[in-house]
Amino acid sequence: MTNTAITNDATQAPTRTVAAYAAPAANSPLRRTTVERRAVGEHDIVIDVRFSGICHSDIHQVGEDWGTGIFPMVPGHEIAGVVSETGPGVTKWKVGDRVGVGCFVDSCRECDNCVSGLQQYCTGGGMTPTYNGIGRDGRPTYGGYSAELVVDEGYALRIPDNLPLDAAAPLLCAGITLYSPLAHWGAGPGKKVAIVGLGGLGHMGVKIAHALGADVTVLSQSLRKREDGLKLGADDYRATSDPATFTELAGRFDLIVNTVSADLDLSAYLGLLRVDGTMVQVGAPEKPVTVNAHALLTGRRSLAGSMIGGLPETQEMLDFCGEHGIAAEIELIGADRINEAYERVLAGDVRYRFVIDAATI
Repeated sequence: MTNTAITNDATQAPTRTVAAYAAPAANSPLRRTTVERRAVGEHDIVIDVRFSGICHSDIHQVGEDWGTGIFPMVPGHEIAGVVSETGPGVTKWKVGDRVGVGCFVDSCRECDNCVSGLQQYCTGGGMTPTYNGIGRDGRPTYGGYSAELVVDEGYALRIPDNLPLDAAAPLLCAGITLYSPLAHWGAGPGKKVAIVGLGGLGHMGVKIAHALGADVTVLSQSLRKREDGLKLGADDYRATSDPATFTELAGRFDLIVNTVSADLDLSAYLGLLRVDGTMVQVGAPEKPVTVNAHALLTGRRSLAGSMIGGLPETQEMLDFCGEHGIAAEIELIGADRINEAYERVLAGDVRYRFVIDAATI
């Protein structure tokens, strides 16, 4: 990409003009354009983006389902690439390193959560999202549907050499979104874990929970993907459209991770937990959900939430996936098929993650 000095005033630092795919307005189709990246700072690295996953949250944000967006919007927070340039003060990375960037590119760095490595829960102004946010320089942040990314060296993660970059990209959101609750609530040998939904998130949950040594059951609306689920590592696969499922599995699980954003009867799912079991919500329904308190009281059960992971845990997840050879099941597409991919995600027509080949941007 070319370095172009864009100086609207004498104090503005030069920026980089890079190719990207952006939504010009809410609910608009994405199209090829250019955006300005900040100049490379003392501790910045430039990432030659090779692949970018399409997360369902990208579609939500383009549609302003979660609030007013900043447009033009360049989505993408499942980013895998190679370092192509480093700032003069960079010590962590060198040109040629394989790196990834997930859902945030900065945080306050000073609050208790940031200091303890839980940057996703930053209380000092909140984390700076990889796109649809405002960076420290006052500029909008643009995501991975782009040829290049400029990011502080501390907010990039190392991708293990044995993982293909295209299939590793979704680990930066889907992977860590499932790894974090599975690790935090102790999924492992002797534990029975249920994953609700076998989509982009759920299929990673099955792989990771299996690798952690847990007994894994998929709870899905139908048995349509049963063969896939068993191949991915599930020990059992049940249809939630069958009322018998909730009778036969009552009190079975130590941990349930709900990956879907649909309006489910959470009380019914809580009934599948053992005493002291926990159901963790990682999907984000658009409307508030209700729970029958008796579903919690009768088994000292817990209903919890989890959001991605901090920098240390995300690196831990990548290293774990490298050790176990875990990556996403993907369909690689050219950038000219992004809008088609959005439609297919909404229709549930992907197994299990679309990934954009950034060379086509």
